[in-house]
Amino acid sequence: MPLPESIKIFLGYDPREAAAYHVCCQSLIEHSSEPLEIHPLALNNMARFYAEAHTDGSNAFIYSRFLVPYLCGFSGFAIFLDGDMLVRRDIAELWHLRRPDRGVQVVQHDYKTAHPIKYLGAKNEDYPRKNWSSVVVWNCGYFPNRKLTPEFVGKAPGSYLHRFEWLTDEQIEALPFAWNHLNIEYKPNPAAALYHYTLGLPAFEGYGTQEGADEWFATADRMLTPM
Repeated sequence: MPLPESIKIFLGYDPREAAAYHVCCQSLIEHSSEPLEIHPLALNNMARFYAEAHTDGSNAFIYSRFLVPYLCGFSGFAIFLDGDMLVRRDIAELWHLRRPDRGVQVVQHDYKTAHPIKYLGAKNEDYPRKNWSSVVVWNCGYFPNRKLTPEFVGKAPGSYLHRFEWLTDEQIEALPFAWNHLNIEYKPNPAAALYHYTLGLPAFEGYGTQEGADEWFATADRMLTPM
């Protein structure tokens, strides 16, 4: 019997909110029906080949997410998730939506924020295709994605990267909105497959009563408390 294929997942990691990464991992593990291969996108782990030169952005993985195809040897598929997420359904559902004829698959948000400041006092600016890059199903072997080397990502403008401007519109496939529900920004959705605490983790002051906060704290408790 052949070995089952692992779902390769890259999670954004920021040392200022390490709890986000670990709670997201817990939620992935609890709901997945298939083996997982989870990698933290931590800048100190990539110091040998990538030094972050961009000076904008609100988290440490804002540009390293575009290195996922490179980290996969420009082969196969992988999922990128921001760390500040809670996965509420089986990630295999998202994995089985992958398409070999598209470069990326993303939730194609179209909104303007009502909250100009988010966690840790960071600016929350509006821009085209905002939050498209927070959940990405990467086709790492797709030829246009081969330009995403550490050298290229390090020099490319943030607007170019986050808008996926090396791809045509036809090469960007839409994912269901349930797979990137923006808490607070959107109306509550108890059926969401994934909660994205994009304005701030429930653990941050001022964000502890948002939609999905109780679920996040309960997941953190299960992660930390021996049975």
